[in-house]
Amino acid sequence: MIPEIISHLKQCCKRDWLIGYDSQLFWRLTQDSWLQLLEFKQQLSSPPVIFIAESNPWKFLAFFLASVAAETRVLLCNPDWKQQEWQQVFELVEPDLILGDDYLKFTQNNNTINKYKFSEIQDKSLIMIPTGGSSGKIRFTIHNWSTLTASVTGFCHYFSINTVNSFCILPLYHVSGLMQFLRSFITSGKLAILSYSDLKQGKKPNINTPDFFISLVPTQLQFLLQSQTDWLSDFQTILLGGAPPWQSLLDEARKYKLPLAPTYGMTETASQIVTLKPQDFLRGNNSSGRVLPHAQVTILDEKGNLQDRNKVGSIALTAESLYLGYYGDSVNSNLQPLAKLITDDLGFFDDRGYLHIVGRRSHKIITGGENVYPAEVEAAILATKLVSDVCVIGLPDSTWGQAVTAVYIPAQENISSAMIQQQIEDKLSKYKLPKYWIQVDRLPRNERGKIDYQRIQAWLTDKTQQA
Repeated sequence: MIPEIISHLKQCCKRDWLIGYDSQLFWRLTQDSWLQLLEFKQQLSSPPVIFIAESNPWKFLAFFLASVAAETRVLLCNPDWKQQEWQQVFELVEPDLILGDDYLKFTQNNNTINKYKFSEIQDKSLIMIPTGGSSGKIRFTIHNWSTLTASVTGFCHYFSINTVNSFCILPLYHVSGLMQFLRSFITSGKLAILSYSDLKQGKKPNINTPDFFISLVPTQLQFLLQSQTDWLSDFQTILLGGAPPWQSLLDEARKYKLPLAPTYGMTETASQIVTLKPQDFLRGNNSSGRVLPHAQVTILDEKGNLQDRNKVGSIALTAESLYLGYYGDSVNSNLQPLAKLITDDLGFFDDRGYLHIVGRRSHKIITGGENVYPAEVEAAILATKLVSDVCVIGLPDSTWGQAVTAVYIPAQENISSAMIQQQIEDKLSKYKLPKYWIQVDRLPRNERGKIDYQRIQAWLTDKTQQA
């Protein structure tokens, strides 16, 4: 692995593959970090456990490549985590080394609290990517170089391309940002990185847009559709993931003929395993697409049997890019490849083999004996364009068991819940219509655009109990 990564990077930097950064400087930074890590590694009896918490994207990537090439166990961290989040992480593992923000912080690991006995694991190089965080306790999914490269290979085969040029505005410590880098690095493509805040201010990299892929979450696409549609339409492909898109957003993107590719995937699968190609999207297909060649997806009924086409069930999957377990989870402490992952997601395959996502089983609302999936109700409300954001949850109710409740931000001050309700009455079955409407100033979403349902549910439950 060492000669592969380091020698490949050296070749990449000869052709100036980084947009907006000196490729030779990146090569020297990576090489110097790699040599320092090899020297540090000699002082330990087992491969070091390393945190990367660097806000500069180019330094972050240099530290990442150096750590993998040095065959360490590296955990990717958000440098902007607050005290409570860092406390969660340090309760899980004590690092040997923290790389970030121009400093190297060494820790004395005499009384280690590692929950994994890493010395018993044969794979020397492990890559831990965070998931969760604002929606619950931080967890680290365990990957290695093989699972991440399998994702890149499947992506290239699906799109029938050999080289991937990426324009990245997503966090590199998330799988969504990291995989954009790896697609460009592994396939000898070009890479441009810009913060989303800079992009919102109108800054853009000097790239030939039609040659590049860009990845967005729905809230980013919504913002950019307001002012930068011509620029977006020039991209080779716009990958859309991170959270379910709403119908009105897809309709708007289609109106401007954006080459949109909605995706389905997760940190556990090293990003997308299902993707809708832009040509299918522009023809009016609203699914998540077809399964990429490195993965297999099945739909299971409540008894675990295969579900028929067009029938909703639990989404189960296997993939060459599937994670090896969660850091600190004793269930899979030997890091054997998982045979199958049964997700919390619900969906179905149509007759043409396209996957449709319905919602999440844990978000399902049972009201009066009927099942309601928040995503469907939220999409109907957003389509009215009378709200700027909405979240649908189920609150305890003595009559219905759970009452469908819409927490929303009106698009204008004079918009009432009655106006919104009137607009959706002919779009949804009666039992799916919200029984309660709660107006708020903002809804908590993470940087990938996902609503923090747990936080909203806890806040409203506490509020109703106090009333």
